[in-house]
Amino acid sequence: MTSAFVPENGTPPPILPPRPHSIEETGLSLSYISDLTLRALYLIGEMTGHMIIETLHLPWENVVDQAIAYLRREDMCEVKGAGGIGERAYRYQITSKGVVRAREIGERSQYLGPAPVTLKAYAEMMRRYTTQDLVITVESIREAFSHLIISEGLLQQIGPAINSGRSIFLFGHAGNGKTSIAEAVAKLFGDPIAIPYALIVDGQVIRIFDPIHHEEIPAPTEQIAQSDRRWVLSKRPIVIAGGELNLASLDLVFNEESKFYEAPLQVKANGGLFLIDDFGRQQMRPRDLLNRWIVPLEKRIDYLTLHTGKKIDVPFDQLIIFSTNIEPKQLVDEAFLRRIRYKIEVGNPTLAEFREIMRRVCQVKGVPYSDDGLRYLIEHEYRRRNMELRACHPRDLIDQLIDIARFVRTAPVMSRELLSAASKSYFVEI
Repeated sequence: MTSAFVPENGTPPPILPPRPHSIEETGLSLSYISDLTLRALYLIGEMTGHMIIETLHLPWENVVDQAIAYLRREDMCEVKGAGGIGERAYRYQITSKGVVRAREIGERSQYLGPAPVTLKAYAEMMRRYTTQDLVITVESIREAFSHLIISEGLLQQIGPAINSGRSIFLFGHAGNGKTSIAEAVAKLFGDPIAIPYALIVDGQVIRIFDPIHHEEIPAPTEQIAQSDRRWVLSKRPIVIAGGELNLASLDLVFNEESKFYEAPLQVKANGGLFLIDDFGRQQMRPRDLLNRWIVPLEKRIDYLTLHTGKKIDVPFDQLIIFSTNIEPKQLVDEAFLRRIRYKIEVGNPTLAEFREIMRRVCQVKGVPYSDDGLRYLIEHEYRRRNMELRACHPRDLIDQLIDIARFVRTAPVMSRELLSAASKSYFVEI
């Protein structure tokens, strides 16, 4: 779908950063680019100039050619032949002196891939794609939520909350669609942003791009040749973490073997959405998480620590949604709730909403909808058991009904017998 976001400042459509025309414009040193080139030759073996370009995602002119020239002068690589015309087609090979140097490099870092960008360049790009000045319209939010049955009042709360760019606290009984609402919000994040493959800070590499959370999309043809290929055009990231979330996953992860870092989840979510599902059921106290994020939530800057002990500040710019079915007062105190701008309760569906959910579920599952069947379900199952309606019940009950009908070899219809059997095997007295 077309992006629902409209930048308030009228910024033109996103483009990748321009291709660097010199080593200085890469933000890297000749020494670092040479080391990365040498490591590629050491690990891959004989490479043409074209292969080095594809590995490092750096341009040949005034960048890779300078690194090759330096390595040749220092007798760390040599030309073994040519596969075509021009230096790009030359076949380069590491020398014995180069092997010694490459092994020394590997003791510090074993990173090999697209050359990293500077933290300054990343911070500037995230400011450009900030979630703070993006605006959604009423029409776009209706489109994104069209597959859900939720009240108009709830929609009117969600819209301004998203536009605020601040954190959102969704709470209410389990089964009423909090996760589905958060996932629908993610549909609104349709416009692309530029994500770097990796960052470099004090010589340390931090990998940012993650195909699990970043969905790469093709760059406009006219931009490819002129763009910095160390960046990827991606959909705004959507990061979802549940009960497995812990404090360690919110800090830089240093791999002792590869000797480079993996960015934490909140950095990977920059420019997009970070859903903390089942908040309160993580492997840490809610208070610990909130204390960790008090400053980032207010200043939009997070502070991370390298294994050397140096602290760095990185952008903290994403829409955070906390979703829970636990009473807010049991999770956090009033002081913390003040820091979460929007608190939205997702209540039980009304009878009319429940009926529409049931009708849609039946349509999708191929089960004939019956008002008589629904009336029986409400009067003889829900009222008898003194149960409240939940948005997930129609889907689950119809699935149970289909399973039972298949077992007894009868048509799956909303009959009293099948609805009663489905209710008996689904509901339990607590």
